Amino acid sequence: MTRGGARPGSGRTSIPGKELKIKLSDEVCEQLELNFTGKTVQDRIRDCLEYGIKAKDNDTSNISSKQYSVVDLFSGAGGLSRGFMDAGFNVVLGVDYDDAALKTFKKNHGNADAIKLDLFNHKNIDKIVEYLETRNIFADVLIGGPPCQGFSLAGKREEFDKRNVLYSAMVKTAKKIRPKVVVLENVPGMLTLYNGAGAKRVKEDFEEIGYHFEDPKILYAPNYGVPQIRKRVFFVMTLKEEISNIFIYPKPELTEDDYITTEQAIGDLPSLEGVKKFNLDQIMNYPNNSYTTYQKYMRKNSKKIHNHIATNHADETIRLISMIPEGNNYKALPKIELDKRKFKYNEALTRYHSGKPSRTIDTGHRTHFHYKWNRIPTVRENARLQSFPDDFIFYGNKQEQYRQVGNAVPPLLGKAVAIKVMELLDNEEN
Repeated sequence: MTRGGARPGSGRTSIPGKELKIKLSDEVCEQLELNFTGKTVQDRIRDCLEYGIKAKDNDTSNISSKQYSVVDLFSGAGGLSRGFMDAGFNVVLGVDYDDAALKTFKKNHGNADAIKLDLFNHKNIDKIVEYLETRNIFADVLIGGPPCQGFSLAGKREEFDKRNVLYSAMVKTAKKIRPKVVVLENVPGMLTLYNGAGAKRVKEDFEEIGYHFEDPKILYAPNYGVPQIRKRVFFVMTLKEEISNIFIYPKPELTEDDYITTEQAIGDLPSLEGVKKFNLDQIMNYPNNSYTTYQKYMRKNSKKIHNHIATNHADETIRLISMIPEGNNYKALPKIELDKRKFKYNEALTRYHSGKPSRTIDTGHRTHFHYKWNRIPTVRENARLQSFPDDFIFYGNKQEQYRQVGNAVPPLLGKAVAIKVMELLDNEEN
């Protein structure tokens, strides 16, 4: 079946003979009929676009017949691991030093174990090796996001320079367990760190232990269905003796016109207006209102809402927030208000725009505000904007939960990379 025409409200005109043609399989069309009854064809297509044109919630075409094992260093709560798990990998181990993050990792990654290890101490790498050997596990893939300050690049390399050891733990672990693929992610600034010496250091260290180094690539999260402005740089290294093919990074799945917006991501969650007291462990029911394809994907495996607890702001804070239109920040306040106080950050009192992806989620939680309600987003709202599904529950106190969400790689971005890693491994197997 073929659907064509300009998208309503897009500002585009339909040119006879030049209409956009989208071919949909019978199976997809049937799903559209079942799930979007009462909507126009254009609305149905739009809903598919909201989750990457894919109507692929239950698509297992990318999942290999073989389950490859993954070890995650500096795992945090496990956003990157969740992406690999959703792509069909078997995540066997997460390593971190944050108790709350490790509990979150353990509770959300099936049978995977979570080990608390201080990777400043390289002797602890032997505990990772021992864990794998005693269970007869070969790690096909090593993933991780060592802190950016783990790169000491100025002057002579010192083995025991504390700035070195966190990053070096990734290299030393790869040297000992010999995974076929290593995926290292970080902030884009790592590419320009010390005038590019950061990327050069990664290349040299992994080539020295027998890995082929692919050129790093910055991936933009909204291009992969994440409703948030966020960039991450990925380094992919392949073991020369095992992998002969070149790793190919995932191509963008969405264009700017089709990015998931903040409202499409979190608009179905309860407003929490008028609620003054909360229990940190409080669980809520979903409202019965209609929801978008992205929201449906978030809800798919969850019957209740977790981590959706509002922050009680001071009356003065609420008053200031209420004066800021969506998409604006403190600069939109009346001059009389600006003259009363100084704002230290450019993004202070930033209100999200309902029609755009959110600003970058960080580890704090008092800079950005809901596009509609006069409060900061809840942990669950931030998790949605990071593409964590609602069945991914965060543990620890509220500050720890916010930090876990902000530190994470968006699972949908991780999944896009993971699918390409699986294709590479499958090609070698075949």
